[in-house]
Amino acid sequence: MRLNELYPFPEERKGRKRVGRGAGSGLGGTSGKGHKGQNARSGGGVRPGFEGGQMPLQRRLPKRGFKNYLFKVTYEVINLDRLLAAFPEDQKEISLEDIYSRGLVRGALVKVLGKGEVSRPVSIEAFRFSQSARDKILAAGGEVKELLADAEPAAAGE
Repeated sequence: MRLNELYPFPEERKGRKRVGRGAGSGLGGTSGKGHKGQNARSGGGVRPGFEGGQMPLQRRLPKRGFKNYLFKVTYEVINLDRLLAAFPEDQKEISLEDIYSRGLVRGALVKVLGKGEVSRPVSIEAFRFSQSARDKILAAGGEVKELLADAEPAAAGE
């Protein structure tokens, strides 16, 4: 016998509650809902979080943090050392399409971070650059091309 072969026998399984099936069932008449009132009605009951008119917990507690999730902008990050290692030494320009095609990032918006050294002049295209990454690229004689988040290329959605 294996673990995936274990199961309760049919007589060990609890049957579902069948309400409104006669007085002899013990759940006839009002079907276990008592007499009248909000919870006896069809579709009755209160919404989740309702506390009988008392100020509910979710309104009593202070609100903190970022709430505008619909418009939150998240970036997929990549460090300079990993970015430059993925491209040959003779390549002078690294476009956003090159980064996506090599599978270096999955997300739509790319941010380049400054971990690693830049030993060659290279032009890099991304949506954001950290200040240290920007300084290292420019110090090596390269160029930083920062794109607008609105002008997202078609390859980003793939």
